[in-house]
Amino acid sequence: MRAIQLSRFGGPEVLEMVEVQPPTPGTGQILVRIHAAGVNFADTLMRQDRYAMTPPLPSILGSEYSGTVEAVGAGVSGIVIGERVAAAAFAAGAHFGGYADYAVIDANYAVPIPSELNFGEATALMVQGLTALHLVRQAPPAGKSILVNAAAGGVGSLLVQLAKRAGARAIIAAASTPDKRDFARSLGADFVIDYTQTDWAEKIRDRVPGGPDIIYESVGGDVTKASLRALAPLGRIVIYGALNIQAFQLGVPELLSLIFNNQSLSGMALVPLLTPEILANDLRELFDLAVKGELRVTVGGSFPLANAGDAHRAIETRATTGKVVLLA
Repeated sequence: MRAIQLSRFGGPEVLEMVEVQPPTPGTGQILVRIHAAGVNFADTLMRQDRYAMTPPLPSILGSEYSGTVEAVGAGVSGIVIGERVAAAAFAAGAHFGGYADYAVIDANYAVPIPSELNFGEATALMVQGLTALHLVRQAPPAGKSILVNAAAGGVGSLLVQLAKRAGARAIIAAASTPDKRDFARSLGADFVIDYTQTDWAEKIRDRVPGGPDIIYESVGGDVTKASLRALAPLGRIVIYGALNIQAFQLGVPELLSLIFNNQSLSGMALVPLLTPEILANDLRELFDLAVKGELRVTVGGSFPLANAGDAHRAIETRATTGKVVLLA
């Protein structure tokens, strides 16, 4: 089978197409013929050996994918050959295998896909959809003004919609280009802001007296600091995402602001919140919303498997909206 192999760390050019033997499902596992594999910012960090864990070399990246069941291992019940499934390998702590024609996964982490959804859409609702869903649960937006940073991205685009559905009083969407801000507005944002401008936090406070009550933040660096300036007294910033971790810097002035404005800073990590049962229930909820047209899923970048390096470049240069996938 074809696979994109990481044999050395470096730029997108280190992702190479190779031919390898397809895996065989063991007890409790299924073999999935992959049709769409998710590409995440965390993958680009692994490629550079900048992630929280160092991938063993050689590795095949890809922690989420969707496709059809090709074979079933011993002890598996309730899943049949030919069934369309979303395979959330990341939920089982597996970060590898998706950039290929086939992969094996513990059957407990495979969820049937409704016929109304295509493989790209189903893939977009795994890491990104589940993250957005749990952010809204962890910091409920009902009746509050909220700011979504990186609002045109895979998580942000879904978060804007889920927050609106959950009853947010006002939704501010921050994005870096006019097209991305128009996209966020089309998803239900009440107003948009360019967070590449130096005074964007002050402009938010002009539009929302006192500032937003909740800020969902994934960008890091100066954006996190500016978000603190925008935050309302008693407000809350929720930090998530691999990019933020890489560029998270707070000093004494920011801590003083938190203390004297009675603000809070919290984090959200998806994987520890997921059991096989929670994963299945949450994905079914997201799939149902998408099928009913209550959640718009955007696959903004689709690349052939052989062009995995281009997919990484697109993410690193923020050239896409919504979800980026590889099509096998």
